[in-house]
Amino acid sequence: MTIEISNESGIDVDETVLLRLTEHNLGELKVSADADVAILLVDEGAMESLHVQWMDEPGPTDVLSFPMDELRPGTEDMPTPPGLLGDIVLCPQVAEAQAAAARHSTTDELILLTTHGLLHLLGFDHAEPEEEREMFGLQRELIASFHAAERRRPRA
Repeated sequence: MTIEISNESGIDVDETVLLRLTEHNLGELKVSADADVAILLVDEGAMESLHVQWMDEPGPTDVLSFPMDELRPGTEDMPTPPGLLGDIVLCPQVAEAQAAAARHSTTDELILLTTHGLLHLLGFDHAEPEEEREMFGLQRELIASFHAAERRRPRA
């Protein structure tokens, strides 16, 4: 599994947390160990450009996902085949503002956004109420299981 993280945002982000999170979530979703995903952190200007270009909406957003091989979650018996999941683009500046409004840390907000973006790469959406319930429920489960795994992780 290749998880490439590139921080071009100018904001200091604990990339190791995002790496562990993505590894955890891909394992929980039974995605092949040979699947690739890229996470790019950008500033508000770059995110606004992407938001306008791809969503035709003004202003920066928190997360955008760009699926590639249309992979879906696997099962224990049949994991997702190898392939290129795609790119998750995060804007830490927007995440900081949202974290302050939600009264949690920027890292917690980036965990939520990264998980959300990964689910979009795997074909989940929230346009319809039923889709939203499924996606957000799975998102909550993944984040809770990641936090539990983090609590069990040996500290150096």
